[in-house]
Amino acid sequence: MLTHKGTQTIKTERLILRRFAIDDAQMMYDNWAKDKRVTKYMTWEPHASVEFTAEKLSEWVSSYQNENYYHWGIEFNSKLIGSIGVMEVSDRNSNGCIGYCIGYDYWGNGIMTEALSAVLKYMFEEVNMHRLAAYHDVENIGSGKVMEKAGMIFEGVDRESMIRIDGSYADMRCYGILKREWEEKKRTQK
Repeated sequence: MLTHKGTQTIKTERLILRRFAIDDAQMMYDNWAKDKRVTKYMTWEPHASVEFTAEKLSEWVSSYQNENYYHWGIEFNSKLIGSIGVMEVSDRNSNGCIGYCIGYDYWGNGIMTEALSAVLKYMFEEVNMHRLAAYHDVENIGSGKVMEKAGMIFEGVDRESMIRIDGSYADMRCYGILKREWEEKKRTQK
């Protein structure tokens, strides 16, 4: 059974994962939301204006009143540089699906792996999830490497299961991790 705690602040060695605020609109827009390189494999278009970003943030901020809403801004060196969240949370099945994105300037230095690992820990240890999954476009190889480095296991390919922003269908690679696998990984790292 899940113990919902909502989006609580998580601190790691280099990061602060925290709730978004409407005041974050300019940083979000500048650091990733307007960048076509970041949104290339996402299901949403680059934001056309900081006002649009503020509207999106307003929706997210109002969702924090729900204890089963998990969506963090990723802060690095006092800058908001990305987001990570758990969607499709199922109380009945004690599982959810993780999604994330990060500004292009921060790719390839382990930040997203650190954020994903922290969210996995929180969801397993604090919320008592049984299973967490994540998907990535087969062309977005870097995202799969993040999942693997965080301990997730490749489970298969959902063929043509997502429409890209260019209208083409994407095959999606699925990774998953069970709570017992997370605990075993934690034990072997000591």
